[in-house]
Amino acid sequence: MYVGTLSFDLLLGDVRSLKQKRSVVRPLVAELQRAHSVSVAEVGDQNLHRRARIGLAAVSGDPGHVTDVLDRCERMVAARPEVDLLSVRRRFHGEEDE
Repeated sequence: MYVGTLSFDLLLGDVRSLKQKRSVVRPLVAELQRAHSVSVAEVGDQNLHRRARIGLAAVSGDPGHVTDVLDRCERMVAARPEVDLLSVRRRFHGEEDE
């Protein structure tokens, strides 16, 4: 079993309230889940209206598949015009990590 995770640190565009933040973050989380069958959640900076931290995880028996899914998710987030991708932290855990 192989597990890959991404942690996105995002700067949101013209957002002035937590309600506006939700209107940007929720569709992004839903699109990642739907398009790539990954687990996604807002995992930090919930009380800041212009920042968001999104966590994502993918599991597979094939390490190449996990890497491909993480790459596609990262490209999708980077291409969103309403957010600036400040940083991405990637972790990969394989069977040899025991």
